[in-house]
Order: sequence, then C-alpha cells, then structure tokens
Amino acid sequence: MYLISYDIESNKIRNKVAKTLEDYGKRVQYSVFECHITNERFDKLYGLLAELMQEEEKGNIRFYNICRSCEQKLIIMGVPNEEIQELDEDTIII
Repeated sequence: MYLISYDIESNKIRNKVAKTLEDYGKRVQYSVFECHITNERFDKLYGLLAELMQEEEKGNIRFYNICRSCEQKLIIMGVPNEEIQELDEDTIII
C-alpha cells in the first residue's frame, strides 16, 4: 500500500492531482489517498504526478510505502471514512 498526500497551492494542479489519484486509490482525507497498487502501477502513477508537478512552483506530494505488516497495524481514531477499503480484523479503531 502507498499512502499519498499532497499540499498544492494551485487549484488547477491540485484538482488534476486529486483526479489522477482517484484512478489509483481511495481518498481517506481531503488530500490523502490510500493506494493498494503494484510497484508497476505505482511507477506509472509517480510518472503522471511528476509531470503535473512540473507546472507547480509551490507545494509537494508525499509518498509513503506501507509494508503489509505495518498496514495490518493501522489504527484509526474516530469514525473511519466510508471510502476506506475493508479493514483487516487486526485493525484497531479508537
């Protein structure tokens, strides 16, 4: 799983980034996506986002590679977003 977040000033670029990420994962917060994708699909996504960021003077996109073992230790505080994929039985929700 990849956790991808962004902080982009330009509305135009931010909307394009969000639209692109919607094709690869689930939005779990306004600017945060969980993407359960292969390394090959990640490489494709990374390339698309890198192209978009060439136009952006401010802001960033962060990529966190979450291993399966770490993903199973996911903790969510509060009510999980309905768009989050089914959670493993070991997932703790506070």
